[in-house]
Amino acid sequence: MYKFIADNVVVFDVEWVPDPVSGRRIYKVPDTASDDEVLEVMWREGGATPEDPRPYLKTVMCRIVSIAAVVRKKVRDGVTLQLISLPRLHEGVQPEGEIVRQFLEAVGSKGAQLVGYNSWNADLPILYQRALANRITVPTFCHRPDKPWEGADYFARFSDYNIDLKNEVGGFGKAAPSLHELASSLGIPGKMGIDGADVADLWRSGNIRRIVEYNQFDALTTYLVWLRTVYFSGKLTDNAFMREEQLLENLLHQEIQNGAEHLGQFLDAWKALRQ
Repeated sequence: MYKFIADNVVVFDVEWVPDPVSGRRIYKVPDTASDDEVLEVMWREGGATPEDPRPYLKTVMCRIVSIAAVVRKKVRDGVTLQLISLPRLHEGVQPEGEIVRQFLEAVGSKGAQLVGYNSWNADLPILYQRALANRITVPTFCHRPDKPWEGADYFARFSDYNIDLKNEVGGFGKAAPSLHELASSLGIPGKMGIDGADVADLWRSGNIRRIVEYNQFDALTTYLVWLRTVYFSGKLTDNAFMREEQLLENLLHQEIQNGAEHLGQFLDAWKALRQ
């Protein structure tokens, strides 16, 4: 399954919302229309029905509002974990260009192994599209080695540095589970009260903190799914796998003590599923 586990692994999730600026340009909506009116046009043109009034929009019509990741790093005496988010919980709204640039530069400069769920078809395309829209240059992320073993390549379909868990274990078409479905079947917490369909309303109401919290939940869920696949592949012994789970639990306790109270919900759900 995996040829190797890199010294730096970034398991990430991206949250985005419909972008009225793109909507105005694509559908030639008059400047007199409000942003809310533009969004209604975008959903209508995207195939809205009474049963599905807010259909999934192409990523090119959206903008990024949050990125969260669990960062695993090998050190001399073991492994360290960090839970990061852009913006941070207490920061409020951060310019989209800064979010995209900081994330891609951090990944590229470390040559980290990038892991997501449906990342090849969704998270990575919107990162590239919004980097272009914001006129960002990230040479370290975009560099492609001449040979696969000479370094990270994030643009190769099945690169060892660009792992899409949905491709690895999810299946195709109607058989492909959502992250929530796969995680729940594995005894890992899935959705925690809200889902992606709620993000647009949270953004419109100015509740960026709730979006970041939800984003962190999905990053943690994705990390635990990845960890299970690493164990399955034989890259972790039984004891090492248990240590890795304990390491994540310790991280959650630390984050809760530092003010991330929402993670208590995830921790409680995870403990209940492990009993």
